[in-house]
Amino acid sequence: MPGGLSLRLDVRALAVAVLLAAAALAAGVLLVGTGDAKIAPADVLRTLAGNGTAYQNFIVDELRLPRVLVGLLVGAALGLGGALFQAVSRNPLGSPDVLGLSQGSAAGALVVIVLLSGSAAQVTAGALAGGLVTGALIHLLAWRQGVHGYRLVLVGIGISAILTAVNGYLLTKADLVDAARAVVWMTGSLNGRDWTQVWPLLGLCVVVVPVVLGHARALRMMEMGDDAASALGVPVQRTRLVLMTAAVLLTAAATAAAGPVSFVALTAPQLARRLTRSPGPNLLPSLCMGALLLVAADWASQRAFGADQLPVGVVTGVLGGAYLLWLLVTERRAGRI
Repeated sequence: MPGGLSLRLDVRALAVAVLLAAAALAAGVLLVGTGDAKIAPADVLRTLAGNGTAYQNFIVDELRLPRVLVGLLVGAALGLGGALFQAVSRNPLGSPDVLGLSQGSAAGALVVIVLLSGSAAQVTAGALAGGLVTGALIHLLAWRQGVHGYRLVLVGIGISAILTAVNGYLLTKADLVDAARAVVWMTGSLNGRDWTQVWPLLGLCVVVVPVVLGHARALRMMEMGDDAASALGVPVQRTRLVLMTAAVLLTAAATAAAGPVSFVALTAPQLARRLTRSPGPNLLPSLCMGALLLVAADWASQRAFGADQLPVGVVTGVLGGAYLLWLLVTERRAGRI
C-alpha cells in the first residue's frame, strides 16, 4: 500500500465475520419487533430511521432497543474476551467461565447486594470492580518470570472454586428479598436493561476493541511460542499484559451489564474457528459470533417456552453445556484427549 504499509487479510475469516455480523443485526431487528406488540421488520427499520409513529418510537426506542443493544454488546465483549483468553493461554478451556472472572464479578455484585443493599448502579459498579480485582489477582498469582498458559488456567480454576464458595456463603447470609434478587442477577439476564447499561459498555468497546485488533498480528505470532515471537520482535510480556487487561475489562463490563452469562465466551471462539477453518485467534469472527449467540439465545428465552420467559443465562448454559459435551466426545474419538 502507499507509504509502505502492508496488510494481510484472511478472506474466508473476513467473509465469515461479515456474515455473522449481518446475521446478528438481522436477529436484533427481528427481536425488536417481536413481543406482545408485534412490529414488522420494515417498520422497525423505519422507526430506527426516525420515521415511526409515536407508539412505535416508544416501543422500539424506549422498551426494546436498549435490551437488544445490551445483548449485542455483551455477546460481542464475551466472544472477544473468550478468544483472547484462549489465545493467550493456548488452551480451549481458557475462558472467563473457567478462570473465575465471572465468579469474581458475581462476588462483587453480591457484596453490594447482600452487605450494602445497593442500587442497580452500585451493583453494576461492584460487579465491574470484582471482575477487575479477580483478574489482577489471577495475573499476580500466575506470574513467575511471565505468565504461561497452563499456570494461568490452573490458578484461575483455583480462584473460581474459592469464589464459588464465597458467593454461596454470601447468599446464605442474605435475607429472602436480597437473596432472590442476587440469584436472578447471577443467572444472567437482559430483563429490564435500558440505556444506562448501553452507553458505558459501548464506550468501553469503542476504546478496547481497536486496541485488541491492533495487537492481532502479535498475538498470532505468540501462538508459535514465546521464544519464536520474541525472536520476531514481539514484546511478549507487554503484549500479553495488554491483551489480558483488555479481556478482563471486556468480561467484567459484560458481566456488570447482564450478569454472569455462561458459556458464550467459551463457545463463540470455538464455533468461529470451525467456520473460518483458521488456526489463528479469530478475534473479529469470535466477536461477531458472540453477539449472534447471545441475541439468538435471548430470542429463545422469550419465545421458545411459551408464556414462561427464561433468563438468557439459562439458555446459554444449556446450549453451551451440550456443546461442551459434544466437543469432549469429538476430541476423545479423535484421540486428542
